[in-house]
Amino acid sequence: MSGPVRLLGLDPGLQHTGWGLVESAGSRLRHLGDGVISTDADQPLAERLCTLHRALMVLLEQWRPDEAAVEHTYVNKNPGAALKLGQARGVVLLAPALAGIRVAEYQAMEVKRAVVGTGHAEKPQVEAMVRRLLPGATIRRSDAADALAVAICHAHHRGTRLAFARGYAPA
Repeated sequence: MSGPVRLLGLDPGLQHTGWGLVESAGSRLRHLGDGVISTDADQPLAERLCTLHRALMVLLEQWRPDEAAVEHTYVNKNPGAALKLGQARGVVLLAPALAGIRVAEYQAMEVKRAVVGTGHAEKPQVEAMVRRLLPGATIRRSDAADALAVAICHAHHRGTRLAFARGYAPA
């Protein structure tokens, strides 16, 4: 695909799923939007997953991204919470795939390395770099900042993959 592409980053969560949309044109990035999809903890799990799916489908219809990227999630303290998070992540992966959008996945350390330069960066460092890389973005929640970081990571990895596909690598 030549020309600018819309890349949707998603940071899955059952309570709050962050989303961030950037436009990538070569090495330039432009912030298009960000936000959080929240579910009501008092509702049954199935309804919360439906709420998440419906909101993602509206988001995909509204913004029409070309590609999506989802962060891997890790929860090792509470098996029940990990299972619920995994189910939410499944919905987050499924929604763009159902819309015919290619979905990439990135480890948290890959995202931090792409945005900050080190895989062991703290959340405030990631958010500060997202703000620096996307001037003018008004990010109101850390979940949205994390999702924008996923989109930025995907833009960097995508550019490298395209360069290799053309037969050369950036210097």
